[in-house]
Amino acid sequence: MEGTVLWTPTPEERARANITRYLAWLRETRGLAFDSYDALWRWSVTDLEAFWASIWEFCGVRARRPYACVLEERRVFAARWFPGAELNYAEHALSRRDAHPALVFASEGRPPATITYAELSGKVAAVAAGLRRLGVRRGDRVVAYLPNIPETVIAFLAAASLGAVWSSCSPEFGTRSVVDRFRQIEPRILFAVDGYRYGGREFDRREAIGEIQRQLPTLETTILVPYLGQAGDEPAAGVRPWSAVIAGAPAAECSFEAVPFDHPLWVLYSSGTTGLPKAIVHGHGGVLLEMLKVLTLHLDLGPDDRFFWFTTTGWMMWNFLISGLLLGTTVVLYDGSPAYPDMGALWRLAEQTGMTYFGTSAPYVLACQKAGVEPARDVQLDRLRAIGSTGAPLPPEGFAWVYEHVKRDLLLGSVSGGTDACTAFVLSCPLLPVRAGEIQCRGLGAKIEAFDPEGRPLVDEVGELVITEPLPSMPVGFWNDPDNQRYRASYFETYPGVWRHGDWIKITRDGGCVVYGRSDSTLNRAGVRMGTSEFYRVVEDLPEVLDSLVVDTGELAREGQLLLFVVLRPGVDLDAALRDRIMGKIRQELSPRHVPNKIYAIAEVPRTLSGKKLEVPVKRILAGTPPERAASAGAMSNPASLGVFVDLARGAGPKR
Repeated sequence: MEGTVLWTPTPEERARANITRYLAWLRETRGLAFDSYDALWRWSVTDLEAFWASIWEFCGVRARRPYACVLEERRVFAARWFPGAELNYAEHALSRRDAHPALVFASEGRPPATITYAELSGKVAAVAAGLRRLGVRRGDRVVAYLPNIPETVIAFLAAASLGAVWSSCSPEFGTRSVVDRFRQIEPRILFAVDGYRYGGREFDRREAIGEIQRQLPTLETTILVPYLGQAGDEPAAGVRPWSAVIAGAPAAECSFEAVPFDHPLWVLYSSGTTGLPKAIVHGHGGVLLEMLKVLTLHLDLGPDDRFFWFTTTGWMMWNFLISGLLLGTTVVLYDGSPAYPDMGALWRLAEQTGMTYFGTSAPYVLACQKAGVEPARDVQLDRLRAIGSTGAPLPPEGFAWVYEHVKRDLLLGSVSGGTDACTAFVLSCPLLPVRAGEIQCRGLGAKIEAFDPEGRPLVDEVGELVITEPLPSMPVGFWNDPDNQRYRASYFETYPGVWRHGDWIKITRDGGCVVYGRSDSTLNRAGVRMGTSEFYRVVEDLPEVLDSLVVDTGELAREGQLLLFVVLRPGVDLDAALRDRIMGKIRQELSPRHVPNKIYAIAEVPRTLSGKKLEVPVKRILAGTPPERAASAGAMSNPASLGVFVDLARGAGPKR
């Protein structure tokens, strides 16, 4: 099934795509003509300066001061882009001030409500004025412990408009995880929520906020959003209610601090499952340019779209989502569980909001498939024209389910990238066909290659995903890493001068891409290496298996055991017959070398808050690492799930 063409754009769809308009603009203004996407991509990664200057002009970037050159020195490590330029991300996000919907927000139990661009601008101006009264200046850190609600977007844009540095965690993060992140950047202001709803339950976070305040010595003021209405009439010391911040500001237009291209916009964090999270700093200009490129040319968004991605504020996809405001698009926010009251919740949201772009994760698509959800039967998706999938590789069966059970006439864009550069490196293109199990293309301006261990490029073979030319949205650096030592060690030690991302990828001769999972969780059996996504595709195809986790306990020059953990449907037992079926399917569809030594039934697979499986931390626990050192419970959606692996390491594991 892999590689089967499932969708091809019509001539009309190709003609009205933004990238077609960009190609015509290049012909008219630059005298450049390209007869294929591949030719355009090769130019974009060869003549970097001309390409990124064209994105600046085509997308209408506004700078208070012009840039002296596009790229000061062409190198991947610590490249300096557009020196001399001064601009502001928030100014571009609020370039509209009219009655067009800016945000549509819904949550569990709340129907969608709309905030216009005029209303959003006014609220941002009010909060920015409140922050000024609190003494917030350019470079100060403003952090948030907030869910995916309009107040979070407003607070972020207000901070960015002042040149302050933003960072956020979602309220389901544990106190330790929040402190581990925020304490690194020494914030002055905390926006927090009294509680949140998830899966039909309410979670009071006031006690957690108090603990966070106590552990952040630089914190001066906490601004409390009464999301559950539990804030109380008498705020605690150092706490101001959101209403007072808004009400205390005179009516005024937004103003924007012009900052250098590489001035910090926000700090994102690595998952933190195996140690102190890396505090990754991104600049105003790099994020602005990359988002304009990706959302305009690859996702093909415009002012008439309603853009959604299911995410929390602790995942980079939130930053990706709200960047839809840069295009004058309507951004759809949702707070709550995607499975409450059932797996059809987000599909009903798509119908209610007139969603045109539905962004989600591969695990969600596969969960809908397993649950027998039928969106094409149950809801009207007339306006839906594209679905985005990320967070894990989407197998061919997931592609097929979308086209059979959601809608046949849409672009299914599987994408892969990372928090590290706050973007997708390999993603969709409205000019290209969709093939089952494949990502359509490498992103414009992103020189993605597959390397063998000696650093030689591969085609039609699996290798390490590397980036061999700089991207504007690569980190400005890590916080408190003045010599860039941690930054260099994180990406540039394997291949000097080349960014190693840590994923397995195959780039086909047609330019398509298949991502096979993390290279640090490779299954290496007798010299035959395999990504975990291939394994999951085969195992989870069995109707009895809802979820799975595979761990190779081997180390360098030492082969260990291959252990498979499966989450089974209710009422299904891991008996000898099912065990034989699983092993037979793996032997037939993968290889005899990858038949697991042991299979265990578990209640749930450990996952991060963004839904990624914790393969490496589980491997470390099985090797004897204490769970508190192997994984940060506060960065997990289900920390109790680690207990079974601790027991197994002690010799008292689950049934197999």
